[in-house]
Amino acid sequence: MLDGLAEFGFWGLLLASFLAATILPLSSEVVFAALIAAGYDIGSCIVYATIGNSLGGATCYYLGRLGKTEWLEKWFHIKPEKVDRMTLRLRRKGAVMGFFGFLPAIGDLMLVALGFMRANMPVVMASMTTGKFLRYLLIGFGTDKLLEIF
Repeated sequence: MLDGLAEFGFWGLLLASFLAATILPLSSEVVFAALIAAGYDIGSCIVYATIGNSLGGATCYYLGRLGKTEWLEKWFHIKPEKVDRMTLRLRRKGAVMGFFGFLPAIGDLMLVALGFMRANMPVVMASMTTGKFLRYLLIGFGTDKLLEIF
């Protein structure tokens, strides 16, 4: 579905990466690999994909911030003490879990949960962007090496 965005070059990659990082079940790797195969600069592809994917991850985080912890008590019958302990733990140490925001499906849910629990936003954003950058770095140079072989 997103492969048509490759026609728009870096801006198509940015949009594909953004959409793939939201809760929509999409993948940006096709556009990313298509641009590398078309001869686009790998470093620029990595930067555009990281920016788009990080903005999508930030959207998930802020969607989570719209939630209220009272909902956990009301809908899932989780005791307020347990919610308070979980929230305190995520606010202190859980923010680095944003690094794993690059993981398919669960990464998006993790970022929503970190927002919901009001985890430290600067730490979440920094760790999330680092994880997404490293992911695209590996995919980019891996794609380049595969193209050299074939």
